[in-house]
Amino acid sequence: MDAIELGIVALKCLVIVDDATHEAVAIVPEHTIGGDHLTRILDAICAQRGTPAVIRTDNGPEFTGKAMLNWAHRKAIALRLIEPGKPTQSAFIESFNGRLRDECLNEHWFTSLTHARALIETWRRDYNEHRPKKDLGGLPPAIYAARLAARSATETV
Repeated sequence: MDAIELGIVALKCLVIVDDATHEAVAIVPEHTIGGDHLTRILDAICAQRGTPAVIRTDNGPEFTGKAMLNWAHRKAIALRLIEPGKPTQSAFIESFNGRLRDECLNEHWFTSLTHARALIETWRRDYNEHRPKKDLGGLPPAIYAARLAARSATETV
């Protein structure tokens, strides 16, 4: 009988959530995410959604390294790091990450990075488009975000 080597490969997810709308802006599964890779992902998101004034993150090396600090400075984005050991400073994202883990990541055996990306994106869309949130007046995040954007557009005219 031939030996079969089974490899377990780590999957990291960059999770970006809008605090105002509770919308899961992006969930980017990768094997590794370094600072330069992170800034390319953020550039793509900013191109689609606009540049935020503030980004709050944990203290991971990809968020505290030169690439991120230089990127934020160039974009005039304030970085707010949560204090180590203080998950309550980012309670919503902690809750969201737990939901993602319980409802998606722990429910699937991903056969490839492509497979993980597809299933996670399906879950993200369902979360944004079909799950009403009490804090948002019973609306799903995507609908709330669209209404907020429309209201902002009419108020600036």
